[in-house]
Amino acid sequence: MKSAAKQKKAFPRETPGDAVNPGAVLRQIRQEKDWTLAQVSERVGLPVSTLSKVETGKMSLTYEKLLKLSSGLDIDIARLFMKGAPEPASRFTGRRSISRAGEGPRIRTSTYEYVYPAAELLNKSLNPMIIDVQVRSIEEFGDLMRHPGEEYVLVLEGSLDFHCDLYAPVRLEAGDSIYYDGAMGHGYVAVSEGPCRILSVCSARDEELKPHLNPIAD
Repeated sequence: MKSAAKQKKAFPRETPGDAVNPGAVLRQIRQEKDWTLAQVSERVGLPVSTLSKVETGKMSLTYEKLLKLSSGLDIDIARLFMKGAPEPASRFTGRRSISRAGEGPRIRTSTYEYVYPAAELLNKSLNPMIIDVQVRSIEEFGDLMRHPGEEYVLVLEGSLDFHCDLYAPVRLEAGDSIYYDGAMGHGYVAVSEGPCRILSVCSARDEELKPHLNPIAD
């Protein structure tokens, strides 16, 4: 099992295209809202000194703090990686988004590494994620995840064991899929020697998912 010290730090990787450091997006949002760092600090629950270092590129944020930032600013977490992303509109018609292979903001936790396709579309009814499963035992996984909505998972590469509260673990190979209630405790454990990658599509909105994910704390 990995030590707690090794699991603490998990920073977003650089992404292609228009993806940028969250600090630049934070500064942009502050300027749009005419907020001070102190006002943002009150909203997100992070110290002014931390926010200042993030804006100037002197500090990266863990996944937990990224969730605090996006929740306090009332934005999708993907917007923190997309410079100039538009504010949510009250209604969308005819929306579409194309994500090329490997594109999208990346976030790593102790259990998974997430890539978010269609990141520029805010307030989506469905949340697609490409997930690389990192853990190789249920003991290493820790507490099972729970969140609102339903989830569909398709194994793209490798094989995994799907663990949940109500059923015995089940082995899923590449091409297999599973559909389940997200409120049921669940977790994926890689069992193949090489990479293990899945496509996950969740019906919960981004703001509903944030409090129920499995972030790494400082």
